[in-house]
Parts: sequence; C-alpha cells; structure tokens
Amino acid sequence: MQITKVARMLAAARHMGPELEQKSYTVMALLDGGMLRRHKSWLKAEPPAIVVATIGSLSQLLEKQILKLDYLRVLVVDEVDFLFKSSKQVSSLRKLLTSYSSCNNRQTVFASASILQHRRFRHDCIQQKWTKGDVVHVHVNRIMPMPACLYHRFVICGRKAKHQVLLSLLQSDLPESGIIFVGEQSEKSKKSGQAPSTTAVIDFLRASYEGSLDILLLEEDMNFNSRAASLTDVRKGDGYLLVSTDIVARGIDLPETTHIYNFDLPKTAIDYLHRAGRTCRKPFSDKKYYVTNIILSEERFVLQRFENELMFHCEELTIETQG
Repeated sequence: MQITKVARMLAAARHMGPELEQKSYTVMALLDGGMLRRHKSWLKAEPPAIVVATIGSLSQLLEKQILKLDYLRVLVVDEVDFLFKSSKQVSSLRKLLTSYSSCNNRQTVFASASILQHRRFRHDCIQQKWTKGDVVHVHVNRIMPMPACLYHRFVICGRKAKHQVLLSLLQSDLPESGIIFVGEQSEKSKKSGQAPSTTAVIDFLRASYEGSLDILLLEEDMNFNSRAASLTDVRKGDGYLLVSTDIVARGIDLPETTHIYNFDLPKTAIDYLHRAGRTCRKPFSDKKYYVTNIILSEERFVLQRFENELMFHCEELTIETQG
C-alpha cells in the first residue's frame, strides 16, 4: 500500500514534468484479501504500466491467466533475502524469475538492506538465469550498517518484571512514537490455547500506561483489513505505541517513530538490523533515536553477538520499577 502510494506520486511527477514526454503511467496494487474479481475487471478496463504486488497475489493472477507478463521490462524484487528464505514464497519467486520474458529483454533489480555473501548471491543469480551476466552490485553504507544518531541500550531483568520495566522506560523516555517488538507465538503455545505475547503486552499497557500515545496492535495472524486499519490509525494519529511481531520489521515506513523497544530479542542479527531500521527515518534530522532491549541475564551473550556482527555498542541501563 505504501509503495503504491509513492509510485503514484512519482508517476504523477513524471507526467507533469515539462521536459518529459506527456504520458500517463497507471499504477495498480495487487493487494491480498480476496479482491480477484475487482483486479480482473480493472486489468481489462485499463491495463497498468506499473504493478505493485506480493508474490502470493501476483502468482494467483498469473496462474488464473488474469494477468500476463509477456512484455515485462523491469522486475524489482524488494526484501529479496527474506523472500528466498521463506518456504511459502520461494518456489513462486523462482518461477517468476525464470519464466516471464527473457533476461535479455528484462532488467531485474534485487534490493534489501541485508543481502549476505554478496558474491555468492551474485553467482547464483547468474547461474540460475535470474539476471543477466553483467550484474552491478550497489552497496550503500558498506562500513556502518547502523546510523550514527541511533543509540542502543539494554536492561537486564527477570522474566516477570519485563512488563513493568517496559512501562518504566515509556514513562522516562516519553517517546514521540514507538514500536514494541514482541516474539512470534510458538505453534506449541497456539495449540495449548495460550494467548500470544502481543495480547499480554497490549492488555498490560492499556491497563497501566497513562500517557497520551495511542496503543495499537499489528501482528501476523491479523487479516488484511485489520492490518490496514491499524496502519491507517498509526498514520493519522498524533503519536502511537505500536505493539507488533516481526511483520513490521521490514519495509514499513513510519518516520515519526523515535523509539524501538525489543520486548523480546529477535532471533538473528539481521532481524535486529531491520527492527532498528524502523526508526531514524527522517532525512536530515538531528534528533536522537533509540533501540532499547529488555533482556534476561542469559540473553546478554546473544545481544553481544549482534553488537559484534553489526558493529554497534549497546549501553546498559538500570531501571527502578514500582511494585
């Protein structure tokens, strides 16, 4: 949704430019959520020049031959490292890369903040014929993956004290807006009927937090309409505390976010990088932005491993909690 919005702005700007050919560029969003009939009628009435889609929604339309990509000229795959690791989408992605249009007639762009082993990835792209042989590697911020104005902190506490520590941090930090990352619920926990950690955090904050920020939820199990509604509420409010799983860790652009709280540590350093990347997104801003980790004593070595891998320093905080 947000990429479509930006694409339409860029298409309109190109259309209005006096030095450019006056041409209309239609941008279509293939959104998940059962809109197949609407997409089909739109595609017949006004074929788009630019399509923004998830792999799942695009594959669905291609399989039903509602959309054809025989004349595809440019293919951009964002968050490509995540898509190749996702067992649900990797087969569809491979088919898309090898099936539609020849490599000689198509420009392919792979983008991500965290493509590891670049030479190996480049070799695979050429060998599998996903790209042409003359791949150009563009690497931004080669030395420092984290912005200099982003400060990392951690608090060590017991498991039962984590909610109260989070509340104390919110009361002392007074964030303009923040995202609280909570770990995904395990399948074992789901089968036993336990409430997800996101529910526990939301319920605690709504009962205990007395600040002015709106408390909102965004997680994997929410349907499309619920996710869209949460993001709409985030963008129209004066300030927010968004409680979320890693579904928000990639791609979501919320420039007002000043604080990230890792209520649960991410599983990998790459996940930490993407969570941290949800803040410090205002260009030319001189503000300080913070990533704060609430960890158990036995998790300290995990955080140290992230520090070494991503080349940042994490400062320890001591928090006094009530109750």
